[in-house]
Amino acid sequence: MIGDISRWFGTLPLLSRQWFGGTVLLTLLGYVGILSLEWVLLDSYSLFSRFQIWRPLTALLCYPLSPRNGLHFLFNLYHLYFYSTKLETSHFGGRTADYLFMLLFCWVCNVVASLMMGLYSLMDQMVMSVLYVWCQINRDVIIGFWFGTRFKAMYYPWVLLIFYTITQGRWLYELMGIAIGHLYFFLTFKYPLEFGGATLLHTPQFLYDFFPNQRQTGVGFGSVSPPASGVRDRNQGAGGGGGGGGGGGGGFNVFRGQGHRLG
Repeated sequence: MIGDISRWFGTLPLLSRQWFGGTVLLTLLGYVGILSLEWVLLDSYSLFSRFQIWRPLTALLCYPLSPRNGLHFLFNLYHLYFYSTKLETSHFGGRTADYLFMLLFCWVCNVVASLMMGLYSLMDQMVMSVLYVWCQINRDVIIGFWFGTRFKAMYYPWVLLIFYTITQGRWLYELMGIAIGHLYFFLTFKYPLEFGGATLLHTPQFLYDFFPNQRQTGVGFGSVSPPASGVRDRNQGAGGGGGGGGGGGGGFNVFRGQGHRLG
């Protein structure tokens, strides 16, 4: 069994593998008490007055797990695995530097916003930001949710927001993730394509030096891929939590594919 898990883990793309593995490891260490949450969660005083500069990273990877939020953590973990893997292997396939820059952009924005709002954990916001970007790129994929409900992927982040508000009485973390995911998507896709503006985000060259493109795409992160009709995502996933293969619609018709049922 351990060998099967190890082989499965090794099949994950680089960045998603590091994010997923780091989250599981640090969260479990914090849960069993080996890692003190007082030293890893986001805190403005400790960050700026005590110069504990590791906190923005550890606050992303170490979730304050408890029996009350265990199911929510697993839900988040699945979304992290599914949507990060899908983005990294489909839209950002062969362009690790560009995907890393997207994650860094969302991470920095979430750190700043969380410090301003007094939030101490970053997992919910970051996962929702990545999920939102995937759902907007694949906006016409049909997703099955609980009780037989079905809707387009572009509505899925809002369905989750309503679901968490009703079942857990929480909404701020998810709303922040949606807002930052939308900011990235607007600056990278919507503003250049729909409004004819310049692409405002560009991957720094030093990231390309570390992670050179592995295939010729014709565009980098600083350029917007034109809508491609009939291009199919070859890495369709299965299971709950979201759509399968890509399937953009409207002006962002990047991938097409079938949705999957959640629950």
